[in-house]
Amino acid sequence: MQKIAFIASKSKTAQESLIVLEQTYGNTTIEEAELIVALGGDGFMLEALHSTFHLNCPVYGMNRGSVGFLMNEFSPDQLIKRLSQAEEAVIHPLRMQAHCSDGTEFEALAINEVSLIRAGPQAAKLQISVDGRVRLPELVCDGALLSTPAGSTAYNYSAHGPILPIGADILAMTAMAAFRPRRWRGALLPKSARVRFDVLEPGKRPVTASADSKKAYDILSVDIFSAPDQKHRILFDPGHGLEERLIREQFV
Repeated sequence: MQKIAFIASKSKTAQESLIVLEQTYGNTTIEEAELIVALGGDGFMLEALHSTFHLNCPVYGMNRGSVGFLMNEFSPDQLIKRLSQAEEAVIHPLRMQAHCSDGTEFEALAINEVSLIRAGPQAAKLQISVDGRVRLPELVCDGALLSTPAGSTAYNYSAHGPILPIGADILAMTAMAAFRPRRWRGALLPKSARVRFDVLEPGKRPVTASADSKKAYDILSVDIFSAPDQKHRILFDPGHGLEERLIREQFV
């Protein structure tokens, strides 16, 4: 049997489930594990993927949260069999390099999306460049984001962005409450694209940038590009992988 490390979010449900699984299957340290089982919701799954990616260890999520898009159904029964039959999806994240007004730089990886959100009472003003060419001189909005296919059903979809097939070499750029150009619908970009957001009037219209949940404040600009040298391995029950979930989400 593979060495399994069970980890759980701080919620009562997840902690109770952790005890049940430990009593049944034991537990090992993350450093010694050949496979990690994460108990919680999608937010905790993202935390688990970020904190363990350097181990090159697959992560199998079990839903002890609400939506659980990245998770499998929770059941303590026949877990070893489920793990042996699980299908693996490999996800390459986005890399964010944020340049802040105090002269510091902030770098982080995003499995779902990199988002820019206004941090004051006035709308943000952003200039958008793709591969070194200005494509939109000024976007007045509450914010904008660049999403991976894996993250396209999360914040991107809530902002009325498109759902992307998991195997597509495409990124979705979506605006939140675009005011000028009014109702700008965003763009689909090749995965190889290097995107830059420049904040216009940063002193008057401050902006915060986030790579998943990792934030940079008072930014002047953000560069975003795919990180093919980084990978996250996620396990799903047969017939319930990311590709199937993305298709199913569009017909709900």
